[in-house]
Amino acid sequence: MTVLLIIAAVFTIIVALVGTLLVGKDINSKMQQYEAEGDTLENELARSHEYESSSLRVNIKSLSWIYVALGIVVFLVCLGIFFY
Repeated sequence: MTVLLIIAAVFTIIVALVGTLLVGKDINSKMQQYEAEGDTLENELARSHEYESSSLRVNIKSLSWIYVALGIVVFLVCLGIFFY
């Protein structure tokens, strides 16, 4: 039973890490796109304001869904193990 909990914990950590890395990869690709467009002061200021206004809404939402879904899966696995 302990082995199943360890396997579930490792699986959860791996899935959370992959999801977090995917969100980070998305941000990195946007940064590379911005660098390719050019670096004028006006563009950098506009991007900064855009990032400040949208990053929390988009990134936190994505990460929250990842962790909520994983929390539900872990809860169901633990519940299944408990009643097994």
